[in-house]
Amino acid sequence: MFAIPEQFSNATKANLETQFAMLSSLTSKTFEGMEKLVDLNISAAKATLEESSAAARQLLQAKDPQEFFSLTAAQAQPTAEKALSYGRQLASIAVGAGAELSKAAENQIVEANRKVISLVDEVSKNAPAGSENFVAAVKTAISNANAGYEQFTKTAKQAAEAMESNFNTAFAQFNQAAKKATAAAA
Repeated sequence: MFAIPEQFSNATKANLETQFAMLSSLTSKTFEGMEKLVDLNISAAKATLEESSAAARQLLQAKDPQEFFSLTAAQAQPTAEKALSYGRQLASIAVGAGAELSKAAENQIVEANRKVISLVDEVSKNAPAGSENFVAAVKTAISNANAGYEQFTKTAKQAAEAMESNFNTAFAQFNQAAKKATAAAA
């Protein structure tokens, strides 16, 4: 007679543990992504400072305006390529972090759903006669929630893929425009 409250208590405890595990996993993945982002920005800042200093020295050593503009045009293409490289690395970090977060959340949700279904099955064994319809309704609700989550996951993945594709297209167009501008300046 007291088995059902104990089962719910154990299920609540398991649910809290699952939520804590998911939060820990998501936090860990977020920090990993932020660490990669910080490393990228520090590297980019160091490289930019060194390259800017070298470029400024070259420009200051120009003997006439024509040489100055020639040096400026010569530096435009590598600068644009470095900006594109930075953007690609940034996009890669963002897409990778998003995929890791999605994967971690998905794994935790699958585990939580497994535990809920197990609890419903266990409770239904001890349920009074005539509660079969209620148990079936709960199982149907869980099944519908899982189907909705799966559809959401598919849609989110498609959106991420579309964003990455659009990002790559924009970078390719920017790269072509930068090459044309550099060629016109030269």
